Amino acid sequence: MHSSNLIFFTFTFAFLMQTSFGTDPLFHFCSNSGNFTAQSPYKSSLKTLINSLIYETPSTGFDSESVGLAQYQNQQVYGLALCRGDVSTLECKTCVSQATKEIQRRCPYNKGATIWYDNCMFKYLNTDFFGKIDNTSKFSLLNVQNVDDPIKFNNMTKDLLSILADEASMHHKFYANGELKIGESEKIYGLTQCTRDLSSVDCKKCLDDAISELPNCCDGKKGGRVVGGSCNIRYEVYPFVKV
Repeated sequence: MHSSNLIFFTFTFAFLMQTSFGTDPLFHFCSNSGNFTAQSPYKSSLKTLINSLIYETPSTGFDSESVGLAQYQNQQVYGLALCRGDVSTLECKTCVSQATKEIQRRCPYNKGATIWYDNCMFKYLNTDFFGKIDNTSKFSLLNVQNVDDPIKFNNMTKDLLSILADEASMHHKFYANGELKIGESEKIYGLTQCTRDLSSVDCKKCLDDAISELPNCCDGKKGGRVVGGSCNIRYEVYPFVKV
């Protein structure tokens, strides 16, 4: 799922209209790495992988596995599931179960795909992507409302997310959230997270690259996020993580 050609998708809507659980994902990506048939060994390997990730992920919020015989590399599947760092075990299981079902419906015979929800992501591929930053699929979401002082707001948002990027890269869950006061009664709330197959250094790099995308998608907006296959960042002017 790695390519020199960066695909960047932008969706515009108010986050206030979103719900944590809905039938629709935030976004999905079907890889062009190849296809498989309904009766193929790859299909069987993918089914085993999915069942294992649904079972193993909720207890820690992350799991990565490969399924299939190594000598038959074209039939081996690699996958991971990641839940947002603040969600419960039950919410994690519900989200991963939903994600695995939905991506099979949307990318039924693709040998690779990624799907994102508010509370989780699920990704699989027919080549080993573990430990590599995935920039193949990246998208942004934003709150359409503008702030009063965009220059000050942008700078403080970057400061907060940069601090959280440092914290996440050093945390055992590669996750951090926090807030920053920006006025008399106003705050910015932020979140940073990486998939745990990355190294600490690559997690930080992935998050820094995502932060650098904010001027292109969310300049002066009250909320925004940049999401990719290896990390994601988000900020809002209201609390959005569970305490």
